[in-house]
Amino acid sequence: MERSFNGLTIELKRGDITKQPDIDAIVNAANAELRTGGGVAGAIHRAGDPELEKETRPYAPISPGDAVITGAPGLPNKHVIHCLGPVYGRDEPSEQLLAECYRNALKLAEEKQLSSVAFPAISTGAFGYPMKDAATVAFKTIMEMADDLQSVRLVRFALFGEEAFNVHKKVLESV
Repeated sequence: MERSFNGLTIELKRGDITKQPDIDAIVNAANAELRTGGGVAGAIHRAGDPELEKETRPYAPISPGDAVITGAPGLPNKHVIHCLGPVYGRDEPSEQLLAECYRNALKLAEEKQLSSVAFPAISTGAFGYPMKDAATVAFKTIMEMADDLQSVRLVRFALFGEEAFNVHKKVLESV
């Protein structure tokens, strides 16, 4: 499913964030230390070269809402953008911090003049952010930035599992 406005396309796909070879940068739902972990961070680090963790070390630690960009050794993409989403109910204001993740990731993509970025559902796994609320924040933030994006033309959500896809689809149709 996809939706376009102001020259920007938001696309939803079911699948693995590490298997997006047609995308310039994938986004890692990172931990503060930017190390291999569970969930998306673990999958990206396992799929990539061990050099990926070495590239992230100078940037750690990061705070909720922050994003940093590295190369993507061992992955089919040019870059990995590492974002630390908020832990729901602990990192406040969680909505603002989650929106900052998306804003900061897209700003980094613009700085590198990338045309496409793939996001996972940031903060919805172990960080406990309700999927529908997180999707609403994500889509509204991206839509608000659409006019300012010059190089980024495609924002894909690579969603692991049918439930995540269906929730995002309903939210994207309604915003």
